[in-house]
Amino acid sequence: MNLRFVETFVWVARLGSFRAAAERLNATQAAVSNRIASLEAEMGCELFERMPGGVRLSTVGQRALQPAEELLRAATSFKVAISSPLQLRATISIGTIDSIVHAWLPQFIEQVKARFPALGLDLNVDTSLGIARDICERRLDLALLMGPVLRTGLKNIDLCSMECLWVAAPSFGLGGQPLRLQELRAHPVLSFSRNSVPHVWLLRQFEELGVPPPVISNSNSLSAVSRLACDGVGVALLPLPVAAAAIATGALERLSITPQFPALKLHAVYADDPENLIPSMLAVIAREVSLSAAKGAP
Repeated sequence: MNLRFVETFVWVARLGSFRAAAERLNATQAAVSNRIASLEAEMGCELFERMPGGVRLSTVGQRALQPAEELLRAATSFKVAISSPLQLRATISIGTIDSIVHAWLPQFIEQVKARFPALGLDLNVDTSLGIARDICERRLDLALLMGPVLRTGLKNIDLCSMECLWVAAPSFGLGGQPLRLQELRAHPVLSFSRNSVPHVWLLRQFEELGVPPPVISNSNSLSAVSRLACDGVGVALLPLPVAAAAIATGALERLSITPQFPALKLHAVYADDPENLIPSMLAVIAREVSLSAAKGAP
C-alpha cells in the first residue's frame, strides 16, 4: 500500500474536496484524483461519494479514516525515531502575523534550519483571524499568531507576550505629555485589522468611557501603518518591534496614554495529533526563540 495515497485519502476526507487537498499537499488536482482512484481500485471499494462542489466519505470511507490516520501516525513516528535531524525531509506550512515577522521570525527560521536543514518551510503572512481560520481548516501545519485558538483538536503553546504602544509623528506635538485615551478623538487613528483583538479592545474602551470612538483606519499590514504614521497620517497603535526603528530615528514618538494597551498574547498552534510530531517540535523552537527575544528586548 502506498503511504502517499493513504495520506491523500486522509486530507481529502478532512478538507472535503480534491482541490483543497491538492493545495494542502502541493500537488495537482489530477494527481490527487488519480491517487484516490488507485487506492480505491486496490481496496476494491469507493471511499468517497462525489458531489457538486466536493466529496464526502462513503460508509466504507468513514470506517477507513481512523485506521488510515493511525497508519500515518505510526509512519511519522517511525520516520522521526530513526532519522537524523539532518536528514529529516518534509515541507511544513507555517502561518504567522506581521508582528512576529518584525520581531523574532528570522531567528526562528535560523534555529529551524540549524536543527533541521533538510526541512522546507512554506510561509504565509496574514492576520491572526485569517491564520486561525487556516489552522482550524488544517490548511497549515503550524500557526504563530495572537491566540489562543480554542478549537477541539488544536494544541496551543504559550509564546512570549509583545508590548504594544501608541506612536505619532513629532508634528502632532503629543510626545512627552500624559494623555487620556479620549483625547485621541481629536486625531485620526491607525490601527490593526478590523475585528482583530486590538481593534475590538480599542472600541470597547471608548464604549466604556461613554464617548464615540475617533475615526479609525484599519490595515492588515503593520508595515503600512508604521509608514503612514511616520508620514503624519494619524496616531498609530503598533507592536514595539514594528515601531522601534522609527522611534530610534525620531520619525515617531512614543506616547503616554492611559489606559495602557495590554500586551499581545502570542501562541503557537498545531493539530494535536501524534502524526504532527514535526510541527510540535517547531512550536517548542518558537517558544524558545520568542522567550529569548523577550529577554533581550529593551
